[in-house]
Amino acid sequence: MTTDTMTRKGEKKIGPLTREDLFSLEEYAAERPEFRKKIIAHKKNRIVPIGPNATIHFEDSLTMQYQIQEMLRIERIFEPEGIQEELDVYNPLIPTGSNLKATFMFEWDDPEERLKWLKKLVGAEEKIWVQVEGFDKVHAIANEDLERSTGDKTSSVHFLRFELTPEMKEALKKGAALKVGVEHPEYDYAVEVPENVRASLLEDLD
Repeated sequence: MTTDTMTRKGEKKIGPLTREDLFSLEEYAAERPEFRKKIIAHKKNRIVPIGPNATIHFEDSLTMQYQIQEMLRIERIFEPEGIQEELDVYNPLIPTGSNLKATFMFEWDDPEERLKWLKKLVGAEEKIWVQVEGFDKVHAIANEDLERSTGDKTSSVHFLRFELTPEMKEALKKGAALKVGVEHPEYDYAVEVPENVRASLLEDLD
């Protein structure tokens, strides 16, 4: 494994990953320590707390490559069909150039407390938003892969897509601030996205 190969396979891209973007099991065994360090540092620029009990993790090709590589490693998957199945699961969480994609989590350590709040927060996934300075809020399109909530409680984890207009993207590239929030009656918080995260999210846009 050369450094050039590591660089090509470990670089961020816009749009879906292919088998050619992934390390083989043998390659990943050799590259995993450095790749994990890279991903840990990268994720620090992709996470935003929203209030005391919620966090949004903005995803991209690098965070999803790490998820895929770890699944292939744990399950010892090397057949093309198995690799493609993992790509099909995780590729929908990679931004395509016109959107931001994220994993959103409600977090309470105590299971009973968590259940109590998840019952209060029915429909909260539809109330999560991002807002580019000078524009209207963009509410999340939630859980497109499968329904994670029931009629009497929401899930603690949601997968989100925020579609941005060309004008919003251009404003962000010119330095406009970005906010993210939840506007549910039981959980109403908003925060400005820190500059390090905003800069990282710019790389998700074409």
